[in-house]
Amino acid sequence: MNIFRKKMFGPVVAYEAGYGPVGRPLMTVHFYRTGNVLIDTGQNHMRKTITAALAKEDVCAILLTHYHEDHSGNARILSLQHGVPVLGHFLTAEKLKTEYSIFPYQRLIWGKTDPVAVSPLPAVVDAGDCTLTPVHTPGHSKDHTVFLDADNGRLFSGDLYLGDRIKYFRADETFVDQLASLRRVLTLDFDWLLCAHRPCIGNGKAHIQRKLAFLEDLQGEVLGLVEKGDDADAVIQRMKDREVRFIKWLCMGNVSFANMVRAIIREAGPA
Repeated sequence: MNIFRKKMFGPVVAYEAGYGPVGRPLMTVHFYRTGNVLIDTGQNHMRKTITAALAKEDVCAILLTHYHEDHSGNARILSLQHGVPVLGHFLTAEKLKTEYSIFPYQRLIWGKTDPVAVSPLPAVVDAGDCTLTPVHTPGHSKDHTVFLDADNGRLFSGDLYLGDRIKYFRADETFVDQLASLRRVLTLDFDWLLCAHRPCIGNGKAHIQRKLAFLEDLQGEVLGLVEKGDDADAVIQRMKDREVRFIKWLCMGNVSFANMVRAIIREAGPA
């Protein structure tokens, strides 16, 4: 079962896409158009639906928040369809210049991303109806970038937010970088948090603050146990009820609560 919805958040167009090989999709993703700029492109498994939906849209550039397959999956085909450049962080460009390996669950849920040339982001992007300022926010991935529409109080946040209380990390995520990135965006002026998976139309900074507080509390709890003598395995065992076992199994351990614990301990360094 596939899902595709077009939503209007004021002048911003949101496209929600989800692919389910059997039954409802496990996860949907939002990508956005503001003015004549597209922010992210959805998953490759939804390519035919997405290219058909955007065929007559006025698009002059594609911005990528990061390289992950549910964000970059249609960058190449949409770039060719509209004859427009793809712009992103230089690490996004490095990742997408050739095909890269992905886990079976990523291929199942999103599909692969075709290699595409990614040009450097300017300091400010003219979107026609607004200007967008790229802000590098690593943690979820090294290249992660959000786009601020300061005049209208909107933050296109990619996967920076995801939820007030997240339940798992990818194995390659960094905990301290996420804390720093959340603190950084709290210094910006915005109200709408246009997340790729959970848009918040209003009170966006409050949601970012709640996520930051949750992660800081978790960090304190984990490091408190380490100070008492627990190693990573012992802490994970104590907190085993917080693990979403189906997700950990489906993702072969690449996505899990345990990864959050390990990142906290690893990045804290030696006691």
